[in-house]
Amino acid sequence: MAFRIHDSVVRGEIDNRVKGIVCGRIWVEGRAEPVTLELKGNAWPDLAGCLLTFTNPQRCLPHPHLDSLNHIQRGTIGDLTASRKVRVFDVPLEEALKMIRRKAKPPEHMANSLYLEWFSEANGRVVIESADYELTISAPEWRMTPEEDAERATQAAAGMDDFMEKLTGAVEQQQRGQKHPDEEWNEHDYEKFLKECDARTEKYIELLDKYGDSDEAEAKIAEEMGWPGDGPAAEEPEQERMSIEEMNAICESAANEPPPEPDPHREGIDWIRTENGDLRHPLQYRCFKSSVKFSKQARALGLEKQQDTDLGQFLFEFQTTGAKLAGALNPIARGQGFADPAFTVALLKRALDHLHKSQAGLEGVAPKKLLPETTIAEARKEMFELREGILRLMDELRGRA
Repeated sequence: MAFRIHDSVVRGEIDNRVKGIVCGRIWVEGRAEPVTLELKGNAWPDLAGCLLTFTNPQRCLPHPHLDSLNHIQRGTIGDLTASRKVRVFDVPLEEALKMIRRKAKPPEHMANSLYLEWFSEANGRVVIESADYELTISAPEWRMTPEEDAERATQAAAGMDDFMEKLTGAVEQQQRGQKHPDEEWNEHDYEKFLKECDARTEKYIELLDKYGDSDEAEAKIAEEMGWPGDGPAAEEPEQERMSIEEMNAICESAANEPPPEPDPHREGIDWIRTENGDLRHPLQYRCFKSSVKFSKQARALGLEKQQDTDLGQFLFEFQTTGAKLAGALNPIARGQGFADPAFTVALLKRALDHLHKSQAGLEGVAPKKLLPETTIAEARKEMFELREGILRLMDELRGRA
């Protein structure tokens, strides 16, 4: 995944006044010394030959993985420009999100954005992108010719291709040794499959982040992902095609089908009905309610202003555990029955991993006295009991496999 640090940047300077070299310094929240850039390549024509300085007027947030960002960034430049076009909301982000939830379209306009991308020997693809920075650009000391611009584009594309090859390699690594779908799979086979899905998702997100969602971008992303084009589909036999009317009829019929009712004898075991009438698995709903409660307590204490990494890990990973449990268990609660028990165990392992990270975050918070001792003790007890509940359910499912 790209290392995106724009929210953590305080200020910076990028120097391409020597042809073929981009150097600079970037000050980030949480570090006294700047990150130093020593990169090969050139900026886009709008910044080639120039010294760029920039300041972030927004509130800076420490990056959660700041410790892994190398102090000296050596490698090659990707795309560096101050004229990348992006859509910018005309209202505050919080208001725009509320409008989107109401299915309204927030007012927006196109704006220039600073886009700084490089491929680091230590950290892979690193990106800084913002339309909010205040920029100062010097007069160019040299100007790029059309031939040099073409060479620059080729070099930037080569850097992205190398980065994509590594992501493709991660997908292929997880594919190796996988069983045929017709064979019987155990929980370890499903874990390997889920890791492949993670690798594919990471690759797709990187491509979407880089190329956007235009028709041209969609075609490029499909090619990079190895998705079939329109050719094979066009040759599909007429009798095997499904008309839009047929698909609509199937969807309408499914929508009119009453949802399955859960087994009344399994109430409190496989399902509960919430105060809103929703069906949830009791273990998942307990985790969800607990994560919400501790997040509210932290906000009530004003701790979101502390920007503490351990506290953020405790709360975020706790919420993620609830989301992972929902994917694994709520179909059961809705009366859809268990999927392959081995598959459910593989999903529960992933939820357990996030719970362990949340526990580690809590232990990092405890000595800092950010939360009352009673809250720390309650959270420890709650997460321990949730962990035991997940492990018991995994043992039960293994008995069914």
